[in-house]
Amino acid sequence: MEQRMVYLDNSATTPVDPRVVDKMLPYFYEQPGNAASRTHAFGWQAEEAVKKARKQVASLIGATTKEIVFTSGATEAVNLAIKGFYETYQSRGRHIITLPTEHKAVLDTCKQLEKRGAEVTYLDVGPDGLVDLEQLRASIRPDTILVAIMWANNEIGTIQPMAEIGALCDEEGVFLFSDATQAVGKVPVNPREAGVHMLACSAHKMYGPKGVGALYVSQKNPIIKLNAQQDGGGHERGRRSGTLNVPGIVGFGAAAELAEAEHTLEADRLTQWRNKLEEQLLALLPHTAINGSTEHRLPQLSNLQFTGVDAENLLMIFNQHLAISPGSACTSASIDPSHVLKALGLTDDQAYASVRISFGRFNEEADVDFATQTLVKAVQQIRAMSPAWQEMSEG
Repeated sequence: MEQRMVYLDNSATTPVDPRVVDKMLPYFYEQPGNAASRTHAFGWQAEEAVKKARKQVASLIGATTKEIVFTSGATEAVNLAIKGFYETYQSRGRHIITLPTEHKAVLDTCKQLEKRGAEVTYLDVGPDGLVDLEQLRASIRPDTILVAIMWANNEIGTIQPMAEIGALCDEEGVFLFSDATQAVGKVPVNPREAGVHMLACSAHKMYGPKGVGALYVSQKNPIIKLNAQQDGGGHERGRRSGTLNVPGIVGFGAAAELAEAEHTLEADRLTQWRNKLEEQLLALLPHTAINGSTEHRLPQLSNLQFTGVDAENLLMIFNQHLAISPGSACTSASIDPSHVLKALGLTDDQAYASVRISFGRFNEEADVDFATQTLVKAVQQIRAMSPAWQEMSEG
């Protein structure tokens, strides 16, 4: 096996683009001001840098600067959106609708709200991971206040029909939140056009730094109000107190600007590589399947199931050479099968046999062939040692 390391886990986190790093560096030392310091030039410089970044992030998703709340990441943005909304609007109703395939940030937040008196409906999804719009409509009640559906799934890449969901929610008079962490910067995302009232995203999924995210909160038709989840200074228009991470926010803005300019060509390239990888693996490895939708999905992500193989064992064979994931990075410490794959109807064995492969900006086409060779060799090695596989392959 060739002694090289190929990173194909870009859905867990992306490398920071060097162009982003260059924009961030001055704010660590040369321009160290606090954006809330209004009495000297260093503070003014920091404030202007944050204003610029806010414009860049807002532009990427078609929002206004007043609608962008900077946070420590998408998880905080999700908590602020769902908890802050529930606390503000619970007098109108306590019913929330979501999907079992959501990120744990959404699912665990909903579980916390259930302890506070919320009632949460978890809709089924199809084998492709898509929501049934008629089931969604039928689940809306007079006391429903919020629908929470992620734009694109972090494990299988399935993209939900957000415009149709937004139109349905508008007809039924309920608000819509979307965790768009995996979608923003990779595919076109415009919450206002889609009828989404709140949206979470994160810099480190789009070649920006870790530790900074944003929450879009509609401030026009309708104006959404949120109870702050973090108090102490009234930053971010009173919605999220705390000293702003100026270098991180500058990096987020730079990453957003690059994504707006480059994501279309990048998506085309990554789609070709993903398709090539899948075609090669399906041809070379019998009993291999693609999990989730093959029509409505992110360009860079593939979730593949290798019958007769345990993904953890598979990764141990080549983890010094190829970086891929058995699923979401946020749940990789769990020994339970993926809740996303289980929601699609997969058995435990099928879920344990699945891996997520995600290409990124700094991969090369040669990485496709390297990944194919590495995976084929490892899968064949594991299957050759499996009596169960031998029985199955013999009919």
